[in-house]
Amino acid sequence: MKDEARMMNLILAPRVSEKSAMLGNQHRQITFQVLRDANKCEIKYAVEKLFNVKVASVNVLNTKPKAKRVGGRAGTRQAQKKVYVTLQEGYDINFTGM
Repeated sequence: MKDEARMMNLILAPRVSEKSAMLGNQHRQITFQVLRDANKCEIKYAVEKLFNVKVASVNVLNTKPKAKRVGGRAGTRQAQKKVYVTLQEGYDINFTGM
C-alpha cells in the first residue's frame, strides 16, 4: 500500500519527558519525533505497523528553530516535528521493555 521503506524510517524517536509520561498514563497518548515532511495518514499507518496497535488520532506540532549562542557565534537548532498519537482503548506501547 505505502512505501514500506519510508514508513520504517518515518518515526525518528520517542520523546521522553515528564509531560509525555503524564499524557501516556492519563490519556493513552505517546509522543514521537518524526520526519518534517510526514503527514498524519503516514504517521498513523507507521505506528500501527511498527507497534501492532490501533491509533485513534494523531495530533501534529511543528516546533520552530530555537536561537542559540556558543561563545561569540550565533546559530539556531533545527526545526522539528513532533506528534501526539492517541491509542484506542486496550492498546499500549511499552518502551521500557518490562
